[in-house]
Amino acid sequence: MSAAGAPAAFRPPRAKRRPGRAAGRLLRLELRHNTMLWMVPVAAALFWFTAYRKIVALPPLWNLRAMSMPGPALLAFASPVAGAAAWMGSRDSRHHTTDLVTITARPRWARQLAVWAATTCCAVAACLGCVAVLYGVTAQQAAWGGPLWWPAAVVVVSLPALSALGFAAGTFFPSRFTTPVVAVAAFFALGLSTEPIHGSQSYWQISPVVAGPWDIGPNESVGTFYHYLPDLSIAQVMFLTGLTVAVLGVLGLPAGSGGRWLRRAAAAITVAGLLAAGTAVALAGTGRLDGHGMIAIPALHDAASDQPIVYPPVCSHAAIPVCLNPAYSVYLAAVTAALEPVLSQVAGLPGAPARISQAAATYRQGSGNSVTAGMAGPRWTGPPAVFHVILPGQLPGPTMTTSELAAQVRSDAGPSILAKVIGGGPGASRAQQAVMAALMQAAAVARSSSSASGPRPVPAVPLPASVSSAAQRFAVLSPAARYAWLAKHLAALRAGRIALAQLP
Repeated sequence: MSAAGAPAAFRPPRAKRRPGRAAGRLLRLELRHNTMLWMVPVAAALFWFTAYRKIVALPPLWNLRAMSMPGPALLAFASPVAGAAAWMGSRDSRHHTTDLVTITARPRWARQLAVWAATTCCAVAACLGCVAVLYGVTAQQAAWGGPLWWPAAVVVVSLPALSALGFAAGTFFPSRFTTPVVAVAAFFALGLSTEPIHGSQSYWQISPVVAGPWDIGPNESVGTFYHYLPDLSIAQVMFLTGLTVAVLGVLGLPAGSGGRWLRRAAAAITVAGLLAAGTAVALAGTGRLDGHGMIAIPALHDAASDQPIVYPPVCSHAAIPVCLNPAYSVYLAAVTAALEPVLSQVAGLPGAPARISQAAATYRQGSGNSVTAGMAGPRWTGPPAVFHVILPGQLPGPTMTTSELAAQVRSDAGPSILAKVIGGGPGASRAQQAVMAALMQAAAVARSSSSASGPRPVPAVPLPASVSSAAQRFAVLSPAARYAWLAKHLAALRAGRIALAQLP
């Protein structure tokens, strides 16, 4: 047979390399043998005990519950995640298999990233489940609004960083004591990260447990009348992502992690992560408390977020309707009932408000950690005359009942409404003082003053005996008789032409 006619030698086709498929098989293998699987029930139980129960006890407002979540949620997951990652990072050293796995074809850095990814996936899945339950319950209870995703995003992005730090500690310091030390250190590092915060311009606000100005704490009006600012959350996500990348890059720097080019790539990744984390910290230091109670970072701020949220108010059906933000509709009946003794005495009289409307609060940073809060605009607007009120803040501190909150609204708004109608105030005549005191007594209104946390009762200024006697005489009249006299003589009373003796 000639050479030309000889059959060609058979060569089997070369198998195509699919690194992604191999990495997926390795990840599935690590998921089945990961310690974090055993820590998921522990983390979920801690979340329920330390975070969920306390958060659902707050009023069903999206902003309040979402901004209250990062701290307790991260403290619940910090120790299980960091501890499990440290245990997995020290696995090869504890099992004395470091030399055995070094001779495998896959670089050591790739195997480490697979173990870290498996640990992180378990932690993130558990956290997402806990947050989904909390948000689902809030969606059923909240009267208006929608979920705030940025605080939840910060919590979720924090877990890869905690896992990376714990895994690196277990890798570089392999010991049975590393795991408990890392678990305890992660808890206290997060819990104490807010102690150095002083004022709104603090680099320490980069801590993921902070969802807003730490000086104010959880506040009902923040993120309700104006959009929640994601500025601080963006900086925190940037910091956590950079920290995660930098720590994972450090794992690829030792000589045994891989070839020279791989270690150079790990060095570049480490530098990039550190630059991102450092930039995020610098941005957090430029934050300031804006007038709506949130942290605004100039480089990340979107001016469109400064526009107020347009909402249809919920109003009561009364002679003088009370209108609230729909998120506060659960308080409408109680606030209306609390103001009814005041409004029923002046409805239809000249100077009486045509409507009571809830207003947003404005915030201003003081010296140190002090923050002052007040009304964003004037109390009275019109015509038609509208009287604006701020519902008192309930946090920090024990949550008030609905009736207690309504009573504080009446103590704050009642004197202002009556003074506007009667003409009471500085320089008021004795007859005006007597009528004012009588109406306040009939409406069961205590004198009050406003503060950052709401109105506080203050001692009333003692009235002269003649004024007190006239006030008692006017107060014992029937409501119809008092209203009829005011409707007839209010103009003269406001002008100061009524004497004490002329009061019925």
